[in-house]
Amino acid sequence: MENEPPVTRPEADQDQPAARPRRFRGWLVNIVLILVIFAGVQWWKARPLASGEAPPLAGETLDGTSLDLASYRGMPVLVHFWASWCPVCKAMDGAIDSIAADHRVITVAMQSGGTAEIGRFMADADLSFTVIPDPDGRIAGLWGVPGVPASFVLDPAGRIAFSTVGISTETGLRARLWAADRTE
Repeated sequence: MENEPPVTRPEADQDQPAARPRRFRGWLVNIVLILVIFAGVQWWKARPLASGEAPPLAGETLDGTSLDLASYRGMPVLVHFWASWCPVCKAMDGAIDSIAADHRVITVAMQSGGTAEIGRFMADADLSFTVIPDPDGRIAGLWGVPGVPASFVLDPAGRIAFSTVGISTETGLRARLWAADRTE
């Protein structure tokens, strides 16, 4: 036993360069897989949403003004369906309010009560975007909205350029509005 040669082991540094590309490829494959799954879920959730020419949208806003989507032609429009009881919608409220400061935005408060209740919610949250109450979900039904939040970006001709169900970022919605403005 005393005469046995020492066991040589490869240096850790020798294995490291080969392991890095394999580890990077593994991470890359996982990230791509997650993105594909996410895109698939988004597509699945958005299947019932209206497409093509935007459905009619007319109603009375919280301040009593009559609003008709048809009068918004010529510029892109964000139509956003939300509910006061929806936690994901609440997370998006600030983004929608910010976008409404410099883009045309119409929101529809789905099954959130009447004008007074929605008005209190808007005041408490310090929000100022345009709202049409939809207490019975009739408008949401015309647009194929299966759940909230749901957002539609219309091009200047009134066609639905983009639609999504679930949370969207302010940057993502602004990018869609920008892209919709360049579709003609």
